[in-house]
Amino acid sequence: MRLIVWALALGMSVTQVTSAPLSESKRPILRGDPQVAADEVAQVRPRSRPAVAVTASEDEADPAPVEAAEPAPVSPPKVVAPPKDPKEIAFERWIEDFRLRAEAQGITPKVLDAALADVQYDPDVVRRDRNQSEFTKTIWEYLTTAVSDTRIANGRAALEQHAETLKQIEEKYGVDRQIVVAIWGLESAFGAFRGSDSTLNSLATLAFDARRSEFFETQLIAALRILQSGDTVPSNMKGSWAGAMGHTQFMPTSYLEHAVDFTGDGKRDIWGDDPADALASTAAYLKANGWTKGQPWGVEVRLPPGFDYALADRKIIKSPSDWGVLGIRDETGRQVPDYGPAAILLPAGASGAAFMIFDNFAVLERYNSADAYVIGVGHLGDRILGGPPIQGQWPEGDRALTYDERIELQERLIAAGFDTEKVDGKIGPLTISAVRRWQQATGRLPDGYASLRVLNALR
Repeated sequence: MRLIVWALALGMSVTQVTSAPLSESKRPILRGDPQVAADEVAQVRPRSRPAVAVTASEDEADPAPVEAAEPAPVSPPKVVAPPKDPKEIAFERWIEDFRLRAEAQGITPKVLDAALADVQYDPDVVRRDRNQSEFTKTIWEYLTTAVSDTRIANGRAALEQHAETLKQIEEKYGVDRQIVVAIWGLESAFGAFRGSDSTLNSLATLAFDARRSEFFETQLIAALRILQSGDTVPSNMKGSWAGAMGHTQFMPTSYLEHAVDFTGDGKRDIWGDDPADALASTAAYLKANGWTKGQPWGVEVRLPPGFDYALADRKIIKSPSDWGVLGIRDETGRQVPDYGPAAILLPAGASGAAFMIFDNFAVLERYNSADAYVIGVGHLGDRILGGPPIQGQWPEGDRALTYDERIELQERLIAAGFDTEKVDGKIGPLTISAVRRWQQATGRLPDGYASLRVLNALR
């Protein structure tokens, strides 16, 4: 009887690759050695055992073999495939319809065949999309991770390792290099965790799903256009579960609009181990959205006693010198230089750190609209260049509102006559403004801080 041994291959993490070792100039920060990883897999992979045919010698052969009765034929067991999930069946039908829509938009059958051949419905992507809104952190908890000592050290190492590339990018696009590096650090830990999910799988699943189908179908069409341009192939198109790709996590439409071939090899490669194209593409994106070189994203400031917190409103813009007349100073006690028009931001209300923010803050919001993310990028960039930690205190006894509580807060504000304009669970400028108006109307300190205390008072 022939013995067959099945070899099971171990799955690799996003920090492992199967190519040959990289040169030091292109080895990304925090990545494991690919050769060591390959060797480890080889050591645990079982070897095939050859089937050996054993025959009797002539001396041992029976001179007159006894005729054996022919055994009754045995039918092989029937293999019954498990029934398909109704979602999978519906997804396959959706793919068929989608192909027609994609062809009508200029995607060739050849590209569709290659891109959709292995695409499958992924329920885990839908689960993560549904649950992401439940993930909440206070801004100080977020900054502890985003601007950790390790990330600062790796950012400085990345700045040094890619110094010449970053210099050229800064000269060409007019975007400060430390900001580009900080985005790289927050989006993929300087290339170490670029994501291992199939972009095509994720986008197709989310386009099929009803929650934001139109948005994700647009992204899927954009991904197919990327493949049709020849910049990459389906197997290389990997990233986060939500379809963001590469070192700095571009969505496909952003890639089509802003990705550049900085290396001059004829491809806009944001996925490979060389981060040059991705970093240049990020700078191109920021430039297109109005980045001003040399202007800070923001400056931490001290507010004077008796400050009118109603002035801490994104709509109220003054020059730093005018804010200085009101007694606002930086953390060293000096007046903030006139970098341009500025507003005062209190991300944790009157009990937290205060910032004077400039136009570049709004540019970073185009990358990610969360205040915590923008402050994280800006502050990480400052720390990479040797700047100090945030000096102000945080209301660490507070906790973040859950998603359901943020929805409730918006609904109760609207019911009380303070329209947030949206009920989406996002605490942005509109909700902060509504909180401030409610605080003013009820004789409270109008700092706009959407806290649990505010929610409890509205209940």
